[in-house]
Amino acid sequence: MKTNILKDGINSLIRAGYYKDRETLAEDAFRTLLEVRPGIKIDMAIEMYRHERVSLARAAEIAGFCQEGFKNVIAQRGIKRIIHAPSNSELAKEVSLIVG
Repeated sequence: MKTNILKDGINSLIRAGYYKDRETLAEDAFRTLLEVRPGIKIDMAIEMYRHERVSLARAAEIAGFCQEGFKNVIAQRGIKRIIHAPSNSELAKEVSLIVG
């Protein structure tokens, strides 16, 4: 009878009290993966940024870079920065603040 070592191992760690549930174990495993393979963390931050799930500042933080460093990384990979132009009403409001 073939056993699933991964599934049995997960269940064993939960029964032994190391983790309260599968989600907690998965979160810990994911954090460990990101620590051990920092390149994955950078790729994850880039993908989150490209799909507008996070801002440039947040993506830089996730990747472990300052904003300028992250800008350089995405430029080297040929990824264009996402810049949202203000709407006409936002622009008018900003101009009125400047003009007085």
